[in-house]
Amino acid sequence: MDDEYAKLVRRMNPPRVVIDNKSCSDATVIQVDSVNKHGILLEVVQVLIDMNLVITKAYISSDGGWFMDVFNVIDPEGKKIKDEQTIEYIKKKIENNVNISPSLRKSMVGLVPSEDYTSIELAGTDRPGLLSEVCAVLADLQCNVVNAEIWTHNARAAAVVNITDSCTGLAIEDPGRLATIRELLCNVLGRLGDATAAKTNFSPPIIVNRERRLHQIMFADRDYERVQRVGPGMDVEGSRPLVTVMDCDQKDYTIVTMRSKDRPKLLFDIICALTDMQYVVFHGMVDTGKKEAYQEFYIRHVDGLPIGSEAERERIIQCLEAAIERRDSEGLELELYTDDRVGLLSDITRLFRENGLCIKRAEISTRGGKAKDTFYVADVTGNPVDLKIIDSVCSQVGPTVLQVKHNPNISSNQTDQGTATRFLFGNFFRARAFQNFKLIRSNS
Repeated sequence: MDDEYAKLVRRMNPPRVVIDNKSCSDATVIQVDSVNKHGILLEVVQVLIDMNLVITKAYISSDGGWFMDVFNVIDPEGKKIKDEQTIEYIKKKIENNVNISPSLRKSMVGLVPSEDYTSIELAGTDRPGLLSEVCAVLADLQCNVVNAEIWTHNARAAAVVNITDSCTGLAIEDPGRLATIRELLCNVLGRLGDATAAKTNFSPPIIVNRERRLHQIMFADRDYERVQRVGPGMDVEGSRPLVTVMDCDQKDYTIVTMRSKDRPKLLFDIICALTDMQYVVFHGMVDTGKKEAYQEFYIRHVDGLPIGSEAERERIIQCLEAAIERRDSEGLELELYTDDRVGLLSDITRLFRENGLCIKRAEISTRGGKAKDTFYVADVTGNPVDLKIIDSVCSQVGPTVLQVKHNPNISSNQTDQGTATRFLFGNFFRARAFQNFKLIRSNS
């Protein structure tokens, strides 16, 4: 009965999306008004991220039965979204996602079809050469990597790899062959004596958004638990994001603030972490600058209670730090673009390993017979990558095939961690009632 009543409320109050290019001089403003439901904030943010939009500011309010959020967005080149077809697509995409009922959302939201390939999920202890060994196993088993994403953080590694049969180009469905792939990959992941922690799973025909799934895998693998790192330049405490957690006694909220280096998809990563920990954002704001992002959220657990213990407070800090750091690549960025072929990924990752480079993160994609791969690499000793080694690798592969896209060691952009924490909502609850939130936001 509750589910039927919720459906009726949604039909009577369909979501409304307004996209405005006039009220802000440097960004497109997207306002979303809808009946509130658990997980709606992540759904909306994921739509914007999937459209490759950059969120520069956000104002969030979902207290009570209504969800009212405003997002300032730009394209990757820093420009407003002015194409009418793109604007209309964003509106329909958000409205359709938000309008899915909770019973359908369990099997539909954030899901993509994968009938054309077999999807493998990997998790285990990170070590130099791990990706190279995984790719070598797949190549030996006549598996072609169609696309993949690999993350490493805090001595853990996770990957979602989509493969096909190298002969037929189709998904692999034979149970015996799948069992062999699983066994050999588990052997590679558990080579350091950590076989019980190595995981290899084959995803069903419908899978969660790849980046969303990587957050879930690493969270389940407890990558947020800090480990002692050894080596030059490792475990620099000042380089961590600044996360604070405190109480808001007036309204029984917990206030979470985060200050970190700004980067694309930062808000998405943070909302993923809060959702995985079963917390709901009731109010919040996001403000980004050229170097730094500041985020402030008023949260409760899904049971309606704020954080109740010091241990829970510390866990939130660790999990949010991990969510920010997973994609905050510290390595030198290399881009490979060439004709695709079976074994290409195995060859290039072996070349990295032989030259003392370890892969911190990677994005693998193929389209139209071309391979476009991005690798974030570091020296196995923890020292800055020797550019002479990079030149040697590029010359072996081909200088037009493999190129350096970004070197963090020569960047002068440093996050200013010394600035005192701001509370942009500091007097909000003392000066205003919740009913005035929409008015406050519209005047911003």
